[in-house]
Amino acid sequence: MALSFPNIDPIALSIGPIDIRWYALSYMAGFLIGLWVLKKFLRKYPSQYLNADHMDDILTWIIIGVILGGRLGYVVFYNAEYYLSNPLDALKIWQGGMAFHGGLIGVITAMILFAWKHKMPFFALADRIAVATPIGLFFGRIANFINGELYGRATDASWGMVFVEGDVARHPSQLYQAATEGIALFIILALLQRYESVRKHYGIISGAFLSAYAFMRFFVEYTRQPDAHIGFLTAGLSMGQLLCIPMFMAGIAIILFTKRSHATS
Repeated sequence: MALSFPNIDPIALSIGPIDIRWYALSYMAGFLIGLWVLKKFLRKYPSQYLNADHMDDILTWIIIGVILGGRLGYVVFYNAEYYLSNPLDALKIWQGGMAFHGGLIGVITAMILFAWKHKMPFFALADRIAVATPIGLFFGRIANFINGELYGRATDASWGMVFVEGDVARHPSQLYQAATEGIALFIILALLQRYESVRKHYGIISGAFLSAYAFMRFFVEYTRQPDAHIGFLTAGLSMGQLLCIPMFMAGIAIILFTKRSHATS
C-alpha cells in the first residue's frame, strides 16, 4: 500500500503580506549551520591560512555564488529554450528553479576570487568548504520534499509515495538524496578531515567531495523522475547524470594530481 504525501504547506510563516517559505528557511539553515560547523572544525583542525573571520567573510561570497550560479545553471542546463524566449523570467528566482551543478560552479568561482583576494591556496579554502557543503545539500533536499517537487519514478515498493492526487506511487527520491549527498557525504568528508596526512595535502578533500557526490547522485538519479520538458537523454541518462560524469572525473583527477605533486615535491 502506497504512502500519501503529507502535503506540507510550503509557507512556513506569514507576516502580513510577506510569506516566508520552508525553502528559504532551509537555505538559511544550511548556510548558518554550515558556518557553525566550519568554525568548529577550524578550531579543532587549525589552518595556517584560515581563521574564523575568513569564515564569516566568505559566507556572503558563497551565498551570492549559490544563488547566481544555481539560477544560471538551471537556466542553461535545464530550460535554456524557454528562457531564450523569455529572458526576463530568468530573474524571477522566487518562482523556483535552481541547479546544483550551476550552484557548484558559482561557489567555485566565489572561492577562486576569495582565495586570490586573501592570497591563499585555493584548495586550502575549498577543502574546508567542501566538508560543510553536504549540510546545505541535506536541507535543500528536505525543502524539495516539503514542496513535493523533484520526486522519483514510479515504484511498487511499500514506501512509495503518491505526491500528486490521482498519480501513481513514486520513490521519495528527495529523501534518498538527503540521506546520500547530505548525511553520508558529510560523514565521509568529516572522517577524511580527521587525518593530518589528508588535511595537509590540499585538494584531496575537494576531489573526494566532487567524485563522491557525483557517484551518489548518478545512481540515486535512477530513482528520480527526469524533468518533463527534458526527459531521458543519451543512453537513457538524465541531465543530472550526464552532468555528474565530468564532475566525477574532475574529482578523481584532482586527487591524483594532488598525490602526484606531493610525491614529486
